Amino acid sequence: MNSSWPRRGLYAITPDEADTARLLARTASVLDAGAAWLQYRNKPADAALRRDQALALLPLCRAHGVPLIVNDDWRLAAQIGADGAHLGEDDGELAAARAALGSGAILGASCYDDIALARAAAAGGASYVAFGAFFPSPTKPNARRAAPELLAQAAPLGLPRVAIGGITPDNARSLVRAGADLVAVISGVFDAPDPAAAVRAYLSCFEDPAHE
Repeated sequence: MNSSWPRRGLYAITPDEADTARLLARTASVLDAGAAWLQYRNKPADAALRRDQALALLPLCRAHGVPLIVNDDWRLAAQIGADGAHLGEDDGELAAARAALGSGAILGASCYDDIALARAAAAGGASYVAFGAFFPSPTKPNARRAAPELLAQAAPLGLPRVAIGGITPDNARSLVRAGADLVAVISGVFDAPDPAAAVRAYLSCFEDPAHE
C-alpha cells in the first residue's frame, strides 16, 4: 500500500447513482469536506456505466489527493488505473488482484465477522481488512453482524482496519476506540441532508476517541 495515502479517517463509498454528472457533484462535496478514501460502488449499473463512472471519478479523486478504490472488480480497477480494489468473498482471489494491480495498489478484503478471513486476507496480500456490519445497515439489512472486539483481534496483522455497516457519527467513536482506522459509510454521508457536514461529523470521531 502506498505509504503516502492516509491510514485513518472517513472511507466514503458511492451510492447507486445512475446519473454520472450527479454522482460527480455529490462526490465532490464529500471529498471537499475531507473524506480520506473513496470507493466506487454501483451494484445495479451495467459494465459500461461502471467503467464510465469510475473513469469520471478518477480525475476528481486525483485533484483531491484521495485514492479511488473500485468495489468488487479488480479488472476494472486495473483497466482504468485506479488506486486499488475492494474484494468480497465471491470477487476472486486476492493474489490474482495483487499481481494485476501491483505492489503499490490498495487492496481491501471484506472479512465480515470472521478473524480467520482477516488473517487469510493479510497472508494473501491485502492492504487493509474490513469488518462489518457493526450496526443495522440500510444498504445491507441482512448483513452478518460483527463484534467490535474483532477490531482489536486484527491489530497484530499490522494492517489498517476498516469498520462498515450502519455507522453514524453517534456510534463511530466507539468503533474508533475499539481499533477502527477508517469508518466506511454510504448512506450516512450521501443520504444526509448536508453531506459535507456529515463528513465533518464523522471526522470529529477521530479527534479524541478516548471519550464518548
